[in-house]
Amino acid sequence: MSTTFTVPPRPSLWAGLAVQIRVIGALILREMHTRYGRDNIGYLWMIAEPLMLGSVIALLHSGSPAHDGVSAVAFTVVGYCIFIMFRGIVNRSEGAFESNVPLLYHHQVTMFDVTIARAILEGAGTFLSFLVLLIIVISLGYVGFPVRPLYLIMAIGYMLWISTALSLMIVAGTYENTALEKLVHPFTYFTIPISASFYQMAWLPKYYRDILGWIPLPHIFEMARYGMFPGMNLEYVDMTYLTGFCMVTTLLGLLLMNTSRERIHLH
Repeated sequence: MSTTFTVPPRPSLWAGLAVQIRVIGALILREMHTRYGRDNIGYLWMIAEPLMLGSVIALLHSGSPAHDGVSAVAFTVVGYCIFIMFRGIVNRSEGAFESNVPLLYHHQVTMFDVTIARAILEGAGTFLSFLVLLIIVISLGYVGFPVRPLYLIMAIGYMLWISTALSLMIVAGTYENTALEKLVHPFTYFTIPISASFYQMAWLPKYYRDILGWIPLPHIFEMARYGMFPGMNLEYVDMTYLTGFCMVTTLLGLLLMNTSRERIHLH
């Protein structure tokens, strides 16, 4: 008598994607509750924290004169708020493995899901705080509405992309490596002067512009200012290079994340 075994059908791509979205959504809610709780203003801290940082920096520049017809306050809000997204996502990736290893007992949860959930939460908080500050500075007359909003949104999207890709590499690289873990926060501070978040590339000598052109952040900030202010241009933005850099960084992050799985020990 022969026995016939039926191989269960493999789940479709869409079914797997739906599961992944539900997992990431649950991780975002867990991270929000763990980080902010429900005391005081609760989840509003997600917006309030970067909003306070951006407001303080904007106030410090409130007495500075306009440059090329652009208010120093508006220039600072655009630059610093977008940089907060980069700093927040990258800094939060440090030590993410150790603090979330228990979640890996659930076979549907991976460190990729945890990293993406953290990046989305941090990116959403900084984006909303940027919108609030932008509405305030527009209402106060420091600047008009974005002249090319699509480019401004693209710049924020690229910042979310490159920050998430770097966080994948950092999450994998800092697992059981405390020395590398301690370098993450200084790294984000050292990137401020080379990010072009507080200056335009046109203000620099050609020698320094050529060097900074190899770094993706100046491309993003030049694109953001082109989308926000009139009179700006994309002379120092290379979309092809920026996209390629983000793709390669993402690929390296995924490869490092995959190899790090072998070093995870669940007890």
